[in-house]
Amino acid sequence: MYWQKRFDCPSPDADLENKILAIRKSNKDFGYRRICGKLRQKGILVNHKRVQRLVQKLGLQVKSFMHRSRKYNSYKGTVGRVAPNRLRRRFNTCIPHQKIVTDTTEFKYYEVDAKGNIITRKAYLDPFLDLFNREIISFSFTKRPSSQGIMAALEKAVEVTSDCPYRRTFHSDQGWAYQMGNYVTRLKEEKIYQSMSRKGTCLDNSVMENFFGIMKQEIYYGHTYHSFEELREAVQKYITYYNNHRIKARLGWLSPVEYRLRHAAA
Repeated sequence: MYWQKRFDCPSPDADLENKILAIRKSNKDFGYRRICGKLRQKGILVNHKRVQRLVQKLGLQVKSFMHRSRKYNSYKGTVGRVAPNRLRRRFNTCIPHQKIVTDTTEFKYYEVDAKGNIITRKAYLDPFLDLFNREIISFSFTKRPSSQGIMAALEKAVEVTSDCPYRRTFHSDQGWAYQMGNYVTRLKEEKIYQSMSRKGTCLDNSVMENFFGIMKQEIYYGHTYHSFEELREAVQKYITYYNNHRIKARLGWLSPVEYRLRHAAA
C-alpha cells in the first residue's frame, strides 16, 4: 500500500520541470548552470545539483558541435604604428565604456555556381566589446577584410563610448587594420589610448577570443550557411541575443544589457 500510494502521488518536480523546459525553449544553449541562474533571477531558489539532475532526466544536455579550424590571422608585419600593450590583461573595470577590445574573425559560407559547383566564400566580423559588461557595442560584417568596415564600426564605438568620464582605451592585436593611419589618427583625435597585444600572444586579447569561441560554438560549428545574407542575419540575431538575453555568472546571472541598465539605475 505504501508503494502504491507513492506511485499515485504527483511528481514534486513537475512544476520545476515545466519552468526548465520553458527556459530551454527560448535559450537552446543554456546548460544547467545558466538555467539555475535564470531560475534564481525569477526568485526560485533551487540547488544547482537538483537542476542538473532534472536537465539530465529531461534529456536537455547541451550538445554543441565543437570544431577547431585555422584561426584567421590579420598580422602582416609592421605596416604602420604598433602601440604598446597598455591593457596588460587587466580585463576588468567598474567604469562603463572605459576599456574596449576588438579583433577580426573569419567565417565561411557556401554558394553554388551556374555549373553546380560548390564554392567556398569567406566573411569577416569586426566587433567592439566593452570590458565593463562584455557587451558588443558595435560591429561590421563584410565579405572581405575591409578598412571601411572596421572604420565604420570604430566610429560607432567612439560615439557610444563618448559619455565615459575618463580617458578611454581601445585594445586590439597587431593586425594591419589597427596599424593603418586613419585608424590611429581617429583614436588620437578623440584622445583615446591605443593598446595592442604582443605579437603572437592571443591571451593578451582573451576576452575577445572567448566571445568568438562562444558565438561560433552556438551558431556556426555544425551549421552550413548558403549565402552571405543568411550568415549575416544569423550573426546579427546572435549579437542581439548575446547582448540582451545571454546571462553570465560574472554579471550576477544578468545579460550584458541588464547589467548595464541596473548599474545605471544604482
